[in-house]
Amino acid sequence: MESTERIKLAFERNARAVSPRPVMGQGTAVTRVRLRDGLTCDIEDGRWKLTADLGEKSGGYDRGPNPGILGRAALGSCLAVGYAMWAARRGVTLSRLEVEIQADYDARGELGVAEVSPGYHQVRCIVTVESPSPESAVRAVIEEAEAHSPYYEIFRQPVDVQRELRVTAPVG
Repeated sequence: MESTERIKLAFERNARAVSPRPVMGQGTAVTRVRLRDGLTCDIEDGRWKLTADLGEKSGGYDRGPNPGILGRAALGSCLAVGYAMWAARRGVTLSRLEVEIQADYDARGELGVAEVSPGYHQVRCIVTVESPSPESAVRAVIEEAEAHSPYYEIFRQPVDVQRELRVTAPVG
């Protein structure tokens, strides 16, 4: 089966499953991050194991991408797969798709040396699509996908973040 058709069938099957039973689409995702050596983090989520670290100029060992890279990658890949899913669902062919994420920052905020936000000041998503489909159909798919994209929404709108702190004494 062609991948576009497989994507479309999976998308429609999942939409049909959660529509009458919303609880089937609800859950809590859990990712565990453990600091190991210096600034190196071991990340686990289900069967996936990743490593994040800071570069040597920031005191890390450069053993993996830094959290900023992972965050931008999450946004870019979420958009890319969303565009592909909605294109498959709507019968729009995407011959080539590339999402570039550009994020402006001021490191002084993170370093605590100026009263500026430690987060991004602006994020730009540059989407390049090659398609034999009409441009209006491509634009409609892109807009529809963005309207339903979890990470696009997270980057665009504040989300309630809560922290629970557990402090324990070393064992042994």
